[in-house]
Amino acid sequence: MQILDRLDALIDADDCRAAIEEARALLLQFEQGPDALTHAIDDFLLDLMTLSFIVECYGRGFELLARTLARRRLAKVRLLSGGVDTVRQKRHPKPEG
Repeated sequence: MQILDRLDALIDADDCRAAIEEARALLLQFEQGPDALTHAIDDFLLDLMTLSFIVECYGRGFELLARTLARRRLAKVRLLSGGVDTVRQKRHPKPEG
């Protein structure tokens, strides 16, 4: 599953705190991009944390708008990243022989 698709699925996760940690780990895989992408990623994480706070404090009845906002922020990340996962290529030496 692509990173952006997995992030989208995390917006609906039951365990919001675990979703935030997984989202952070996934977002670290993006290459260093333009400032606009970095800010969009930060905004997405902030909205995911806000969603967690709302669910924790007010229950499941009030999270719809926060989920919608998080999805819009993720759409901005998707747009600024070119709509594809621009992941760092980790070099592993190939065995000789």
